[in-house]
Amino acid sequence: MKSGHEQLSAIGIDFGTTNSSLALATGGAVELARFSSAGGNTESFRSVLYLAQHKIAGRRHVQSWTGPWAIEQYLEAEHKGRLIQSLKSYLPSRLLTGTEVLGRHYTLEDLISRMLADLRLHAERQFGVPVRHATVGRPVRFAGAENAADEAYALGRLRHAFALAGYEQVEFEMEPVAAAYAYESTLDHDELIMIGDFGGGTSDFSLLHVGPGVRGRGRRAGDLLGNSGVGLAGDAFDARIVRKLVSPALGADSMARSGKKILPAVPAWIYANLERWHYLSFLRTRAVMESLKSARARTFEPEKIEALIMLVDEDMGYQLHQSVQRLKFELSRSERAEFRFQEGALDLRMAVTRAEFESWIRDELEKIAQCVDGLLAASGVDARVVDRVFLTGGTSFVPAVRRIFETRFGRERVRTGNEFTSVASGLALRAEETMALRE
Repeated sequence: MKSGHEQLSAIGIDFGTTNSSLALATGGAVELARFSSAGGNTESFRSVLYLAQHKIAGRRHVQSWTGPWAIEQYLEAEHKGRLIQSLKSYLPSRLLTGTEVLGRHYTLEDLISRMLADLRLHAERQFGVPVRHATVGRPVRFAGAENAADEAYALGRLRHAFALAGYEQVEFEMEPVAAAYAYESTLDHDELIMIGDFGGGTSDFSLLHVGPGVRGRGRRAGDLLGNSGVGLAGDAFDARIVRKLVSPALGADSMARSGKKILPAVPAWIYANLERWHYLSFLRTRAVMESLKSARARTFEPEKIEALIMLVDEDMGYQLHQSVQRLKFELSRSERAEFRFQEGALDLRMAVTRAEFESWIRDELEKIAQCVDGLLAASGVDARVVDRVFLTGGTSFVPAVRRIFETRFGRERVRTGNEFTSVASGLALRAEETMALRE
């Protein structure tokens, strides 16, 4: 390998709540890291970690897998280990410093670093260059952060996780700004744009001037007119589907006899854990299972509680999440779709209309709309002077989300592209631009 300055490569990393991606920029051209799996090659690396115990020479060892390989190992395992997702959403929390997994204690940074290390090693093999420096995306507002101190705490933890994963230096860039760089690479003229970046845990927005003229004269602080963000996105939509559709089928509204009283059969907090599928494994405790079996014996709808017991006991959180994602995707294409969740003896099938789904997420849509309007007002920008709106991230497919922007800016000004990799591409371009300025 080369040494010194020649080792530096323009690497961009989008570490997301649900999906991650990595890109290399060379001479303005971007190459995305590709990951092989049983389903084929993909440029999107699922932000999941699977830990399982194995016996080696008579002793138990904990082995880990990340990304698509983590999911494959989890689905194939007869005795399930721990499948962990959405670790990014815990970064601002001082309550979660670490957790015990299979008898070993891990800090949150330890767990995140395993995914980041695998991203780095995979990129080095594909690109044939060392990956020690990177420009990394960060949300405008970390999900769960309530103030500037929480934001700084989350960013510090993320930086530490990158250091543990073997990165010597990282620079952070706002994720919507990075998406703007990806969009800018397609322009032959300057524009004032709004970027909407929808992740699993956050929705972020930026207003900025981009284009070849901006690059040519050199970027100025005034080119970025404003940032705003709200701590909800795709995961919040998924939670609504579970609450409105799945939980009732599993006994959320079921009642049971308790002495002379008629009370809810199962505590509400158990169903709250179903809404974030990666919480489901936390329900696999003796106390919870005994509580559910007692509820099954007392309830007027034992078949629903039995289905809940099966879901928890067999740790079907990932499969449930996939069914929810499939419904959301189908409702983005059609006015009506069928929710299907069939695993073993558990078979849930329910028809859902797009209008029903949109009514479930009405509050979340309103918060996103308020965030967009707030950014325009704070920046002193009239929606009519914005040349283009560029949307990225999986939630940008949801028609009700697109209508927020089409109503304010007009359908002809709303663009999408490379919904899952735009941020990584823009981060790589930003890294290359920064390196050129330092030379």
